[in-house]
Amino acid sequence: MNYLDYISIDPNIRFGRPCIKGTRISVSDLLGWMASGMNMEEILADFPEL
Repeated sequence: MNYLDYISIDPNIRFGRPCIKGTRISVSDLLGWMASGMNMEEILADFPEL
């Protein structure tokens, strides 16, 4: 598995932060939600584009 299949970096999107490909959701946001206790079902309910 290559992370570039799932992660994109574009200086014009979210100030160049790594994002989930095809979305404007940053990897750091996703990790932050998980660290705060959200599980994948909750995250997917809030962000079905994932």
